[in-house]
Amino acid sequence: MSAPVVKADAVSKPQTIDEYIEGFDGQRRELLDQLHALARQAVPDASEAIKWGHPAWVHPSGTILFVISGHAKHANFSFTPSTREAFDAELGDVETGKGTVKLPYGSAAPTDLLRRMIEYRVREFEDDGVLWK
Repeated sequence: MSAPVVKADAVSKPQTIDEYIEGFDGQRRELLDQLHALARQAVPDASEAIKWGHPAWVHPSGTILFVISGHAKHANFSFTPSTREAFDAELGDVETGKGTVKLPYGSAAPTDLLRRMIEYRVREFEDDGVLWK
């Protein structure tokens, strides 16, 4: 009789945002902690979840509002493309993707701008019905 097969990643995948952030250290962890605190403050009614292996904030109706993720050289704050596009002029030299804002470690996060982007995203969903990607 052979031993049962255990998937190694089943044990190591984070189940909460706190567990996700604990997987980082130094400047990476500091920035992710800062983004986590900002999100909690900006959308206190949203629930926190792990979606696709990354921290996500979910509207009480069940729609994802935004996601953060840590990478080797930066953290991503992921919104809908329409939210990111609405702030193009203010993002200036900040590197962006289709719906993402790249935040390099060791640099101050633009918290006021991110807060306004979060607020826009909530209104975009609640007022216009814009769903997650």
